[in-house]
Amino acid sequence: MEFLDVVRRRRTTNGAFLPDPVSEEHQRLLMEVAGRAPSQLNSQPWRFVIVEERPTIEAIARISGESMTEAMSNGTFFERYKPYFRFSKEEMERRRDGMLFDRLPAPLRPFTSQVFTSRGQKLMNAMRVPQNLGEENRKLVAGSPLLLGVMLDRSEYRPGELSSFYSLFSMGAAMENLWLTTVEIGMGIQFVSFPMEVPGRWDEIVGLLKVPDDLELMAVYRLGYLPAEQRRPPIDWTSEHRRLPSQYVFRGTCATPQEGWDQRTNG
Repeated sequence: MEFLDVVRRRRTTNGAFLPDPVSEEHQRLLMEVAGRAPSQLNSQPWRFVIVEERPTIEAIARISGESMTEAMSNGTFFERYKPYFRFSKEEMERRRDGMLFDRLPAPLRPFTSQVFTSRGQKLMNAMRVPQNLGEENRKLVAGSPLLLGVMLDRSEYRPGELSSFYSLFSMGAAMENLWLTTVEIGMGIQFVSFPMEVPGRWDEIVGLLKVPDDLELMAVYRLGYLPAEQRRPPIDWTSEHRRLPSQYVFRGTCATPQEGWDQRTNG
């Protein structure tokens, strides 16, 4: 596959993976490309833990599902991320950022405009939407053949110091290398983020993975091979739109948006 095709095809996988174990060859490849990312003074601050043990995956899946249910039941998730929700293709086409929620339970569709109100929250709770979403999330994580914990060396990751920025930048580069490689080898990847949304739940995962004190657990991802025809889950969101160059590129100074590139990008 050509490199630019890989970049353009990169996606987050919201659906299920095949149950097949990820081959050791592909595991080694993903770790190699991550390790080839740039880092300040070749510090290579990243560390990874590969998890295939079913009890650990099931435990993290349970934590993730319960966290999703709690964050959506008490409204903290919607309050925190409401600037990124889009409920119509027209809004998505105009904004070209955020997440398009074009698949919701039928009884909820008339109330999308009220999703961020107390009435909307009560309605979702009455319909057990947070519980249903949490269970879907648990199943997705539990059905993953491999989880990947991403850590930073605390001697490099020191919040408030410049080295912390450098280490975060390097970790992002390492994960982008890995993410793009999943496209090349027919795999999918998704951030397991909800345990971060609820106080105390992330610490449970730190304990499960036996992360030592000199490392900081920054992220957990689920990975696996993609089905030939991947069905969308019962409640799904999409983010295929990207901002046009005129919306994020400037020429000369930040007062002058770049012109003339939008049509070429769309084509």
